[in-house]
Amino acid sequence: MTSAQSEHSSPVRRMLALQRGGPTVLRIVLGTQLRRLRESRGISREAAGDAIRGSHAKISRLELGRVGFKERDVADLLTLYGVLESEERAEFLALAQHANNPGWWQKYSDVLPNWFETLLGLEEAASVIRSYEVQFVPGLLQTAEYAREVTRLGHPRATDQEIERRVELRMERQALLSKPEPPRLWAVVDEAALRRPLGDQGVMRGQIEHLIKVAEQPNVTLQVAPFHIGGLAAAGGPVTILRFLEPDLPDIVYLEQLASALYLDKRDEVENYMVVMDRLCAVAQQPKESLAFLKRLLNEG
Repeated sequence: MTSAQSEHSSPVRRMLALQRGGPTVLRIVLGTQLRRLRESRGISREAAGDAIRGSHAKISRLELGRVGFKERDVADLLTLYGVLESEERAEFLALAQHANNPGWWQKYSDVLPNWFETLLGLEEAASVIRSYEVQFVPGLLQTAEYAREVTRLGHPRATDQEIERRVELRMERQALLSKPEPPRLWAVVDEAALRRPLGDQGVMRGQIEHLIKVAEQPNVTLQVAPFHIGGLAAAGGPVTILRFLEPDLPDIVYLEQLASALYLDKRDEVENYMVVMDRLCAVAQQPKESLAFLKRLLNEG
């Protein structure tokens, strides 16, 4: 194996060894490696598309990890890119196979939109998840009762069965915070989200009690942004930033909308949001103050 080939295959080997993050992240890493191989050989997307009986748009989707990989396509691209050594080809093909395996969330496909599926895969692989929420408690920190009220609000025409399926999905999603080597969750929650009543008094009380409890976990940092600090840099909507240990995965900003989401990974865009998040954390109450705030809020009820 040449040094150039070794450079390209090392992330593939790492991902095969770690198997963290499920198919979403494996697709992204595999697509990144194939793009680097193509660019290092000076091959256009059009030529690569011809090699797999597709278009340049298909190559673009593959390289971004937006779609699954056919092993035949990966094999043909490796041949085009001059990756002929059997062991290295086997590593790429094994990664392609794993990238096509269903994630745990596939059993909720009846209530899971495609744009949200990507977030679940990224959360599974993230080392740090930073979020700011204005209207609701972050999904990773919601109780089942609170999540049920949020779901009813967002899906007013859903049946009771659909509501329960969505709540189950949210609860299973939260399991990543208690698994071995969990990600660090750093959440800033606006006071408005804590005071806006959802459900009856018992639902809100249970949610505040849960926040107090989870804030004691070593991998959870919770800050409250109280009204008295005035306007906030994030003006407007919720923001999530995901960071990864794998160097081939860039920081990603997730912006959820009413019926879709944006995923930003360009460095300048991500850095802008990182600055905003840092400012939010600087002006919000620090964790100990936030915990005291939550306890006062509980006593008000």
